[in-house]
Amino acid sequence: MRGRKPKPTSQQISEGDPRKLGVHRLEQKLEAEAKGSRGLPNCPAHLKGRARKAWKTWSNELERMNLDCRPDAQMLEGACVAYEAAVECYETIQKQGRLVAKRILDPETNKLIVSNIKPHPAVAQMNAAWMLLKAFCSEFGLSPVSRTRLAIDKPAEGDDELLELLSQPRERKEPQSDEVIQ
Repeated sequence: MRGRKPKPTSQQISEGDPRKLGVHRLEQKLEAEAKGSRGLPNCPAHLKGRARKAWKTWSNELERMNLDCRPDAQMLEGACVAYEAAVECYETIQKQGRLVAKRILDPETNKLIVSNIKPHPAVAQMNAAWMLLKAFCSEFGLSPVSRTRLAIDKPAEGDDELLELLSQPRERKEPQSDEVIQ
């Protein structure tokens, strides 16, 4: 998909319909949207260790944000698996280093010498897992930027009057008698 992700319909309504689709059309669109049943299921049995802890943490947070829908359980499971994979790759890199040296036997000295140095394969796997996790978290509002997209700001008292005043058309000034009209 190209471009920005579309805003949720409820957010469009709360922002005052900036695209000028009409509040009634947006409300009809909101009513027509599929709504999943609330509450995530229990943590899947195959998730162990870090993935299980991540499930518990994120499911609690999603519940607090009123985003815990049953159909999203598999997406959350994917996020937990990606998180566990990323951390395991990180630990492997910490133990074995970021670079891997390829050694060959030197026929003249009959000793191993370093012929090539490459990045550890776990580096690419870790980066891919973090990118996947970022994508999952963005969908759930579990990253700082995605939370700001989900935030719905209500205008403070007094702002409505100011906005109404500023949105009125300007009055034309009548030319005064001493001004030259061209």
